[in-house]
Amino acid sequence: MSTKQLEIVAHWEKEKEDKLARDYQLAVQNVNNNQQKLSGLQRYRLDYLRELQQRAMQGVGATTFGQHQAFVEKLDKACAQQTQMLARAKAVAEQRKGLWLKQQQKRKAVEMLIDKKHQEKAQKEAKHEQAMMDEIAIQRFVRRAKAS
Repeated sequence: MSTKQLEIVAHWEKEKEDKLARDYQLAVQNVNNNQQKLSGLQRYRLDYLRELQQRAMQGVGATTFGQHQAFVEKLDKACAQQTQMLARAKAVAEQRKGLWLKQQQKRKAVEMLIDKKHQEKAQKEAKHEQAMMDEIAIQRFVRRAKAS
């Protein structure tokens, strides 16, 4: 493969890497959003329980207490569901991170191949230049030898 073709492949691999990086960032944002929602639910649940405890000290009827208890159970269920959503979001983020890192390795491999091609070309040119310089030096030597 020529260097030009490799550079086209490298550009394509870079674009794929950039897209996967954006996908990973979106997944991380989703994790953060789910974490904030869970934290908000947990704070609300805790505040509600504190308020319920204060009301219980002032005296609450059995029906009202039962309603409050049912609402706490709904909050617990919502927290459990949000915890599951957070776990799924984290799994997606980890998967996307893995894809991004794998693509990053591909891009780097192609770039290393391009660098190797450039080095080989530079070595070939240096070798050719050295051969030309050697030829010039031999011709000078021969001319001087003939002139003497």
